[in-house]
Amino acid sequence: MDFSFKITATDSSSKARVGEFTTPHGTFQTPAFMPVATQATVKTLTPRDIKDAKASIILCNAYHLSRRPGEDIIKELGGLHNFMNWDGPILTDSGGYQVFSLSKLTKVTDDGVEFKSEPDGNKIFLTPERVIEIEEALGPDIIMPLDQPVAYPTTVELARLAMERTLNWAKRSLEAQKRRDQMLFGIIQGATFKELRKECTERLLEMEFLGYAIGGLSVGENNTLMFEMLQTMTDIIPEKYPRYFMGMGTPADMLRSIAMGIDMFDCVLPTRNGRNGWAFTSKGVVRLRNSVHKNDSAPLDENCQCYTCHNFSRAYLRHLFNADEILGLSLVSLHNIYYYETMMEEARQAIKSGNFANFMKEFCKDEKPI
Repeated sequence: MDFSFKITATDSSSKARVGEFTTPHGTFQTPAFMPVATQATVKTLTPRDIKDAKASIILCNAYHLSRRPGEDIIKELGGLHNFMNWDGPILTDSGGYQVFSLSKLTKVTDDGVEFKSEPDGNKIFLTPERVIEIEEALGPDIIMPLDQPVAYPTTVELARLAMERTLNWAKRSLEAQKRRDQMLFGIIQGATFKELRKECTERLLEMEFLGYAIGGLSVGENNTLMFEMLQTMTDIIPEKYPRYFMGMGTPADMLRSIAMGIDMFDCVLPTRNGRNGWAFTSKGVVRLRNSVHKNDSAPLDENCQCYTCHNFSRAYLRHLFNADEILGLSLVSLHNIYYYETMMEEARQAIKSGNFANFMKEFCKDEKPI
């Protein structure tokens, strides 16, 4: 297998670590943020833009790509990397999150999940085996099995039912996997019940996945509860495994997660906010539609080296949004991804220099609420 994950630096005051993750399509450094390219595109941005923003791995969605254009078409055209002209590592989510986000269109059984397809209304039944088949056809480097997150709040009975299904589907996914040039992670569920999280982690470790993802958090619970659950899992997962927090969003929460030993993140927040005219900056979130920016010749962030900040003023960006020009969505999305990737780069440097605790303290002190 063309995979390796090794820790190259650790922080003396926390569990933060720097890693080197090698895949068939290249090596990336952790902690890492993966821009979300659900439909084989990071919305409004080209692959060149994503590289310019310093991203080295992206995330796509197997469920959505199996619906449009279909995994057979992508396979026929040379696989997902060739199809979207991205030569770096790709991770695909399975569609497990859609069990949660599209709950009104789904019916979950022990066998799998029935979806009512959004494009055409047809019913699709996804089993763990079918998901692996789709992901093997798509050809990403890292793949996720089918799992069942549950909404917050929930009961311990429903959480256990979803956890048992997730564990059963994980075992079936391992048995279904044929390609050995793809790295399959296990996904830990258990809602906000500490004992379920602990049990799920231990049982997945017995299956010997090559990496472990934390699912079913950041779905409405408060931060105290979220980090309590995270602590429970990171205390158990051996240090040799890569750890991925699925759907984690705000920069400050990512840094706190890094301090607890998390290596990989994804979230739609930088691009979704970018398309709505909200920019992350070193001085807090800038809302470009506000009239205060009407005559502002300053860049979004004077401390940022991205293409947007080097070339355009806040006044121009505000004009683009008020004129409904697509360029505005692209420029602010590009800036936001650059901001996230720069934060990860600075976090890695802080860990290497033994200064991560101070870096996180200073960063979180200045971050304003979204």
